[in-house]
Amino acid sequence: MKTVGKILREARLKKGYTLEDLERETKIKKHFISAIEYSQWEKLPEFPVVTGFIKNLSFPLDLDKNQIVSILRRDYPPKRISEVNPKPEIKKKFRWNPKFTFVLFSVVLILVSLGYLFFQYAKFTSPPNLVVTNPQDGEIVKERTLEVKGKTDPESTIVVNNQSIIVNDTGAFQGEIEISEVTKDIEIIARSRSGKETIIHRKINLELK
Repeated sequence: MKTVGKILREARLKKGYTLEDLERETKIKKHFISAIEYSQWEKLPEFPVVTGFIKNLSFPLDLDKNQIVSILRRDYPPKRISEVNPKPEIKKKFRWNPKFTFVLFSVVLILVSLGYLFFQYAKFTSPPNLVVTNPQDGEIVKERTLEVKGKTDPESTIVVNNQSIIVNDTGAFQGEIEISEVTKDIEIIARSRSGKETIIHRKINLELK
């Protein structure tokens, strides 16, 4: 003689339903459905509630509601288990709302601001970039003036052998300095607003006319 649980289980498997499928379909917790299938009455609430479960389960499983309830009465005499909660758990779904948008925007704005401040601080406290394209190391110089050019940070200043050279808005610089018979080393200094320096030396060979 088949129990009500076995009838339900066979019908469920025939339909290809999982316990999770029936839980979604009927809003009955899957552990209650499993308890009915295996006649674990101690895990179920009182009889009227279980009767409601059986009626709800009969629809998706195409079972005769009255017949299946009659079999339940045979298998499961009325009892009361007050400590069991028959209500299905309702999980809170996340919903996007204006308050969350404001909080998220504020956090992003703060992170961007902190990143910008850190970048500016690192830039302010770091030595400036410096690239010298002329003169080349070991270059032969035949004139008393020497063209010096290159590139640095736009906010930096350039001093070559104690002579200032103008830096344009892009950081490029180009200018001529006076040299003498004893000049053998060209010192190019890029100095940032914070006083940090980058220094490049160029050796020159004089062949003055």
